[in-house]
Amino acid sequence: MRRAHTMKHRNRASVPTLGRSAAFTFSALALFVALFPSHLRAQANPPADADIVARVNDNVITLAAYQKAEQTLRDEVARDCQDCPPEKIAAQFKDQQKDLLRGMIDESLIVQRAKDMNVNVESDVNKRLDEVRQQNGLASLDDLKKGVEASGLSWEDYKTTIRNGLLQKEVVRREVGSHVDITREEVKQYYDAHPEEFTLPERVVLSEISLSTEGKSPEEMAAVRNKVEGLRTSVLNGDDFNQVARLYSQGSTAKDDGSLGTFKKGELAPQLEAIVFQMSKGQITDVIQTRTDFEILRVDDHLQAGLQPFEKVEPDIRGIILAQKMQPRIRDYLAELREQSNIIIKPGYNDSALLSGANVPQPDKSHL
Repeated sequence: MRRAHTMKHRNRASVPTLGRSAAFTFSALALFVALFPSHLRAQANPPADADIVARVNDNVITLAAYQKAEQTLRDEVARDCQDCPPEKIAAQFKDQQKDLLRGMIDESLIVQRAKDMNVNVESDVNKRLDEVRQQNGLASLDDLKKGVEASGLSWEDYKTTIRNGLLQKEVVRREVGSHVDITREEVKQYYDAHPEEFTLPERVVLSEISLSTEGKSPEEMAAVRNKVEGLRTSVLNGDDFNQVARLYSQGSTAKDDGSLGTFKKGELAPQLEAIVFQMSKGQITDVIQTRTDFEILRVDDHLQAGLQPFEKVEPDIRGIILAQKMQPRIRDYLAELREQSNIIIKPGYNDSALLSGANVPQPDKSHL
């Protein structure tokens, strides 16, 4: 589920980052989830052999799960390439599909390993569910459950997906990530070699207090403006801007204490850009009328263009280097798990790990 967060001030919805690679802070083990999407599902009843695509030790990957994973992949490819001709979408799907079963087998192996290690992530599952609830502006987990089920997903499957992803991260963090060392010299060398990744444009960080004018008569709009003027005066007289926003603002940002986010030039409506980029940190605009409200903006920070200090981006660079070092180690780790496992693939289905050189045992498949 994605949070629909459209800002009335933006020309386009984007936030400045540290560059494509630096913006992706790799807690290592986001890489693992990216490599191996979650398609494991608990089976209420043992499936018949005809419905099994692969056996991974005591677990099975069913035909239904595989077909569902295929459809999910097909939808994702189409969504990521909306303006592409059908033949290009088909080619991209085919290219990614070859690794689909491999990913499902890898996930099964790592989740089984988590069980062997007695890894427990239930508190993290609950925390993640609550984060999703908040991101979607829902009042309770029951509302989230209803939203998930309304989208056609099973609530238990949804939780299993989150649980498996967290289990994968934790196992790889312990078994692989803990053995990866990154020196400060390596980090500094990367920073010096890639200055373009850490150079940001001029930008402003904004908060707002807004009151809606939708459906209001001219007299009512005048009253709304007077109220916003009063709120501005109270802030100028020392009241806390964020607290006033939380208590009185009617915009979607009120629950975030009025925080709008960070904007570079070209991302704000021209009338607002002309104002806020001339202001300094801490300054508050006059009352501004938009199509839907009266509001005031505070410049929480005004950041000048330039190369970011090394100390500020050091964690991001460590994440980049960690990702580079982790990827081959993860594959080696999975190859070890495969060597210790009993994996049976139904004829007609391919595990691309075999083609990449992973040592995967191939026991008798006669009963599949």
